[in-house]
Amino acid sequence: MRAIFLDRDGVICENRPDHVKSWSEFQFLPGVLSALHRLAQAPLAIVVVTNQAIIRRGIVPASVVEEIHERMAWHVRRAGGRLDAVYYCPHRPDEGCFCRKPQPGLLFQAAWDLGLELGRSYLIGDALTDIEAARAAGCQPLLVRTGRGAAQAEQVLRRYPEVPIFEDLAEAAAWILSRESQWILTPSSRGVYAPLALPLG
Repeated sequence: MRAIFLDRDGVICENRPDHVKSWSEFQFLPGVLSALHRLAQAPLAIVVVTNQAIIRRGIVPASVVEEIHERMAWHVRRAGGRLDAVYYCPHRPDEGCFCRKPQPGLLFQAAWDLGLELGRSYLIGDALTDIEAARAAGCQPLLVRTGRGAAQAEQVLRRYPEVPIFEDLAEAAAWILSRESQWILTPSSRGVYAPLALPLG
């Protein structure tokens, strides 16, 4: 099975400078729910991979992050989409863990758990760290200009000129679907939900 990996803040929801600390602070970006609805028709796993150092910084407990992910997934399902799993890294940058992007640990763990073929999967992110995690795991990276993407697009283009850059998730999703137009969409191709909010470390 292949996958579409998604960063969370800046791709799915607004990237707040003071972090998303509760569901009341979580705001879906425009067009995200409809984009996820379209992607759900494809026979690929849809997996969120997100750094959430606010846990180890003591800003919020892991239970709050997991509640946010459960509510996020519920709203996505309500709009006709799906999230098959959510993986997060709770560590601070100074802890040097293998699961914090730009390291590829979250992707490797998802591949192990879900039986994913990373070399034929995609990762959509809004930052250089997402691009580097995708490259380290062998995925096709895509950058969106939402979140941090607008500020980091030039840097990504300079370092990795082969990486496609899009305005938002909807545009990136359309690009993926156009590449994968050979899919035969049947009810059996929609996938099965896997456990959400799986932490590493």
